[in-house]
Amino acid sequence: MEATVALRSPAGRWLLLATVLGSSIAMLDATVVNVALPTIGDDLDADVAALQWVVNGYTLALASLILLGGALGDRFGRRRIFVLGVTWFAVASLLCGIAPTVETLVVARVLQGVGGALLTPGSLALISASLRRDDRGAAIGAWSGLSGVATAIGPLVGGWLVEAVTWRAVFLINLPLAAVVVWVTLRHVPESRDEKAARGFDITGVVLAATGLALLTYGLIDVIGWLSGLGVAVLVAFVLLERRSPHPLVPLGLFRDRVFTSANIVTVSAYAAIGGVFFLLVVQLQVVSGYTPLAAGAATLPITLLMLAFSSYAGAVGTRIGPRIPMTLGPLVAAVGLLLMLRIGPDASYLLDVLPGVVVLGVGLTIMVAPLTTAVLAAAPDHLAGTASGINNAIARTAQMLAVAALPPLVGITGDALAEPAVFSDGFDHAMVICAGLFVVAALTAASLVRTPSRPHEVPVELQPGCDVACPRAYPQDAGESAPR
Repeated sequence: MEATVALRSPAGRWLLLATVLGSSIAMLDATVVNVALPTIGDDLDADVAALQWVVNGYTLALASLILLGGALGDRFGRRRIFVLGVTWFAVASLLCGIAPTVETLVVARVLQGVGGALLTPGSLALISASLRRDDRGAAIGAWSGLSGVATAIGPLVGGWLVEAVTWRAVFLINLPLAAVVVWVTLRHVPESRDEKAARGFDITGVVLAATGLALLTYGLIDVIGWLSGLGVAVLVAFVLLERRSPHPLVPLGLFRDRVFTSANIVTVSAYAAIGGVFFLLVVQLQVVSGYTPLAAGAATLPITLLMLAFSSYAGAVGTRIGPRIPMTLGPLVAAVGLLLMLRIGPDASYLLDVLPGVVVLGVGLTIMVAPLTTAVLAAAPDHLAGTASGINNAIARTAQMLAVAALPPLVGITGDALAEPAVFSDGFDHAMVICAGLFVVAALTAASLVRTPSRPHEVPVELQPGCDVACPRAYPQDAGESAPR
């Protein structure tokens, strides 16, 4: 079906509202939960390992199922799967909000991740499938900016809810938002599907990927070597299966492109560092520095504001000069920011001790993220653009999840460390050094493996620089044109 909806029409505005609000509830939950972790630990008598699972249960389900969620939308209807995902997410949020124990909360978080995997791919897919081609650039830009605002205010809202109401409100706030999304979507958003979508699904691949990641994560959190090894073995079996599957979840042929492979290696290293920082920083500020949840949530706001203000410019520069320089420079600047965070200790001053590291980290991420995303998507052929973005999204989330699992036990933040500020602070310092090293590895990988395109590429009108990893790719390629190197 040809996309005929105009962005400036009432139908176009309703579509944008539904997709922005739908993706925002998933983004909000990803950012607000970390702020609430110390309070959740106190209320539910949870140790550090349990809190790791509160974060990773969601990420595990999301990373494992997000590609399947996109395929289900193409096959059975993007609106249908989007509404199912939002409804599922809302029910799981209710279960999180009423969870009597940390074990129940972890299970509910896993269910939340399933809902997120169903709704997240459908958000941009509905825009691309329904809006006229000439309007997609503006719609994607609006989607990216407004969703970024949700990400920016997430820690602030989370901190306020924890202080003024209860940590349970962090999850319960999703219910009225989800109700609005479902009503608007069913009433105003047209259905669409891919009539040429594959008729089969790689269910075995989904099971192997989820099982391997779960075993690896469990083994890292509880420091069980043989279990981590078993997880790696299952993931190897997943790769072997994908080579032979008629409907692979991950088309391995994409990795024959040097730019695609090297950019995803950079993604692994850089996003592992990002995952470790954002898991530990807001907890460090509360447990060690004595910040309130609201103050801790607001502390990272400059990072998102910098990315909102300058990511579009960074994407445009990366498009002109190629991804190699920004993908090298950005992680190095971010590493400096993490080393500045070693100043964060007891009674840390926000202006003198916290803000410098936060700002420098934000500058580094702003330089890196948009060119990295563009490099990944530019390396894929047109018909696999959505799959390439989904793979990069899943890789980023998996890297963050594994960092949250591995870092705390590696640096001695285990058991009751939340009740021992000196132990937590010492572990935090070691973790920041490790994460800075991961950023350096990302920079070296980019410098040695990523190649600048042989000529400048124009960004097509339907895509603006600086989009989320789920955006369509930025470099047009005809069937006979090779990917940029």
